[in-house]
Amino acid sequence: MSASPVPAPAPARAMGRRLDPTDQVAALLLAMGKPAAGRLIKYFEPDELKRITRSASQLGAVSPEQLDTVVEHFAEEFKAGNSLVGTANEVEKLLTGLLPADQIADILSEVRGNATRSVWERLGTVQESVLASYLVKEHPQTAALILSKVKPATAAKVMGHLPAPTRNTVMRRMLSFKPIVDEVLQSIEKTLHEDFMINGVRNSGADTHAKMADIINKMERHQMDDVLTSLGESRPKSVEILKGLLFTFDDIVKLAPRARTTLFDAVPNDRLVLALKGTDAEFRGTVLSALSARVRRMVEHELNGGEPAAQRDVMEARRSITDTAMEMASRGEIEINPGGEDEALIR
Repeated sequence: MSASPVPAPAPARAMGRRLDPTDQVAALLLAMGKPAAGRLIKYFEPDELKRITRSASQLGAVSPEQLDTVVEHFAEEFKAGNSLVGTANEVEKLLTGLLPADQIADILSEVRGNATRSVWERLGTVQESVLASYLVKEHPQTAALILSKVKPATAAKVMGHLPAPTRNTVMRRMLSFKPIVDEVLQSIEKTLHEDFMINGVRNSGADTHAKMADIINKMERHQMDDVLTSLGESRPKSVEILKGLLFTFDDIVKLAPRARTTLFDAVPNDRLVLALKGTDAEFRGTVLSALSARVRRMVEHELNGGEPAAQRDVMEARRSITDTAMEMASRGEIEINPGGEDEALIR
């Protein structure tokens, strides 16, 4: 069998010289190979592809040392911080060297305008109780400005979650606004973007904090406390938002009487009996007061004469009831934890 012909060496233009940003992108794409590079190429604009293609065709040989340096450079960029923060300034840095300066300026002028609108539009998708928990910790003037920028329907719902004194103060300040300095407004927009968009209160339409709260709700009480304490050391704002979303079996006594009645109408009696085992007299009395006379007598009879239940079964029954409460709240049938939330907001 004859040996395959050895391909001629490529021009050595890249050897021993510094690769500019376009060359580095071209080198990485070539090193990735067609399958991986193909998944990235579709995200480039035509003009960018022309520049990268021109660079790749003239790149020549890139030494292993040079390629290692490029890869390490990109790896270090990702390792340098705790998180990746996308901002217009970062995009500007990324595009510099890949596109002409005037084209970068045109792109960023549009992007920055859209980003500003996006903050207020996307803020309207944040759960009202979460936004209220956030605003009550801000200065009333800041809260008033934020609520004046979102849609009136959103502002009205958020107002309903604020404690009355805070709500009245914010309303008064909204009526006496003075012109807002651009720098102040930009600072608030930047903070909101970081707190809600980057930290993931909403991520692709999914409420990250709500998901976390759902997970934490299903933990044992001591595990829940440990998690919140740990998160509080690094993400105190997130913990405050989570506390506004959490709802445990103990929080049932904080429900409005009508909400408790609505909830227990949807809970099977045997599950309620199991969940109430081991509770103190005051808690049990609050729950029983939400039941009809007939159901109350039956539940009391079962509690007084029933046998002890396994702790695992009791906890499972309690989790089932809290899950039912949160599902009903998501459908707007009841409002969960209004008292507890107000207390958290006042703090």
